[in-house]
Amino acid sequence: MELLYANDQHPDTLFSIKILAWARLDNGDTVAVVPWLKQLVTAPDLADPLNGRWEGYRLPGSDYLFREAPPHKVRELDEAVAFFGKTGVQEIPDTIGTHAVFSEDQFETLSLMEVVSWRLFPDGHASAMVADEDRVTQTPVLPGDDCLLAAQDEPDFRYFFQHGIANRLKERDPEALAAIAMLATRH
Repeated sequence: MELLYANDQHPDTLFSIKILAWARLDNGDTVAVVPWLKQLVTAPDLADPLNGRWEGYRLPGSDYLFREAPPHKVRELDEAVAFFGKTGVQEIPDTIGTHAVFSEDQFETLSLMEVVSWRLFPDGHASAMVADEDRVTQTPVLPGDDCLLAAQDEPDFRYFFQHGIANRLKERDPEALAAIAMLATRH
């Protein structure tokens, strides 16, 4: 499933981003969670530099559009809370191709690292876990591996992008690089 959003620069266009997970909020609502710029955000909290905003969800390959979490996701979270409770750290694999972008020189050079997993803490805080290549002892690197470190704790961390944008950055795509330049001015 994907999250749909719009922004003021393209008022007649809906953009999509793959959903990482569904979350149960303190108020009981069930919402999608996506990596967005510098953090993991819920759909209603999504905002971007161009006055972006969440518009709904969609099931790719179909005309199915919706604004509420699908009932099976709500039941899934109900069962998970009943079984696991609300305490303890959870770690979920990143199955949507999120990359963390690092730069130590004001975006003159970029380093992209795949996010292996997301460590979710009971207070709602989430850390993107990337592999410290100097500490990798086994491959593949899996969630919970000792070589993982929190991307957001690294001083050169800048943003998250899904694999499509990350691949365009790796290819030095002019449009993707221009978007990075725009973000760099806001950094």
